[in-house]
Amino acid sequence: MGKFNKTGKRGMPALNTSSLPDLIFTLLFFFMIVTTMREVTLKVEFKVPTGTELEKLEKKSLVTFIYVGKPTEEFRRKLGSESRIQLNDSYAEISQIQDYITQERSSMKEQDQPFMTVSLKIDQETKMGIVTDIKQALRQAYALKINYSAQPRQ
Repeated sequence: MGKFNKTGKRGMPALNTSSLPDLIFTLLFFFMIVTTMREVTLKVEFKVPTGTELEKLEKKSLVTFIYVGKPTEEFRRKLGSESRIQLNDSYAEISQIQDYITQERSSMKEQDQPFMTVSLKIDQETKMGIVTDIKQALRQAYALKINYSAQPRQ
């Protein structure tokens, strides 16, 4: 049998980093696929009401959102604490809803336009008068498919 010599100093072998770029690009690709970018910067605070009979929207690309709620802290001094309407990234009035719907509809493909759905994300403390006015403006714009956003009741 041979003898093992333990007196020699051996250094640590170099770390093999040849697969490191593959790993980094795999992680980068994963995060690019999974991450969604927020399309609208919310300027209103809202807590959606709860419901029991909920359905999930199928095609999110056909959905146009209208947000209604109290302005966020940074806008409360200027606008007060009454409920406001937000279309895209700006506050709006009831009279601007028709133009907004027309603009959103024109940005869609022609075959998708009849399937456009307007989703109302409204704070549960908002007065029903504003909601009725929004529905009337949507009716005038021929946006007849309306969805009310809600959370499941627990």
